[in-house]
Amino acid sequence: MHDSTVEHYRAAAVIGGGVIGASWTALFLGRGLRVTVHDPRPDIESIVRAAVRSVAPTLAELGMEVADLVEDSGLLVFEADLDTAVADADVVQENGPERLELKQQLWAAIEEAAPPDALFASSSSALPATAVAERMRRPERLVIGHPFNPPHLVPLVEVVPGARTDPAVAERAVAFYRAMGKRPQLVKKEIPGFVANRLQNALFREAVHLISQGVVTEQELDDVVTSSIGLRWAIAGPFETFHLGGGPGGLPAFLEHFRKSLEEVGWPSLGAPSLDEPTVALLSEQAQHFGGTVGQLAARRDAAIVRLMRALGRLPAQAHESL
Repeated sequence: MHDSTVEHYRAAAVIGGGVIGASWTALFLGRGLRVTVHDPRPDIESIVRAAVRSVAPTLAELGMEVADLVEDSGLLVFEADLDTAVADADVVQENGPERLELKQQLWAAIEEAAPPDALFASSSSALPATAVAERMRRPERLVIGHPFNPPHLVPLVEVVPGARTDPAVAERAVAFYRAMGKRPQLVKKEIPGFVANRLQNALFREAVHLISQGVVTEQELDDVVTSSIGLRWAIAGPFETFHLGGGPGGLPAFLEHFRKSLEEVGWPSLGAPSLDEPTVALLSEQAQHFGGTVGQLAARRDAAIVRLMRALGRLPAQAHESL
């Protein structure tokens, strides 16, 4: 980060130290911020420190050294009192459970205790800022800063303002996340699930349908995705991919050629499965065959993402524009 960025954002308060909160903690440490973690669980310190240690090698490959920072009590602080945790924060990143009542209570309390110019962001993956900010005196301060898991590695952050969010706050959030090495995307309209999760949910619904119908197994479906559309989408999104699929005529030619089959055959044939007990049991049973513990699979995934970003020239820069 540039010195001016450090000047503006020296201290971050991470509210909620679960998977997402711990990942944000690692990233903020790696970008030079002092981080205070608040979580009511009595064992949260050991959980978060272990999580940061586990991702330290990956962050080192991205030019962020956090291994020595995990034990630094001056840079990584754990505070059981919420008011104290946010008292000197320049940015507050909330990662509580997806329960509206809880988030509303948290933000009403955070607003009272945090500095008046602190940046407020919720990692909510579905709840809109408009609803989360209902109990705040100044709802214009809150924006959704929804990362894609794991936040320390995957570049996307969806910045989603609420109906009363100050546009300047949304712009400030975009600039902050960009300074953290992320690729923030400002979402222009509140919609349940935002953008990335809606796309993921659509694909997952059809995946569950195909598996529940016995068309493929989970492993076979994953192989289909990673051997085809997954590779293409890492380089070009769905629209650019189909633009290329239209040949010299691009996307207009593609739509002209395929719109009838999409509307009459493709879309109507998509499934609408239920996550009933038999389906959940089937999915859970097949998930036992992925060849490793969750921790081992996550480490393999993270290492592969770094290699992919390096190959595509998308590794985060060491310094970013001033805020």
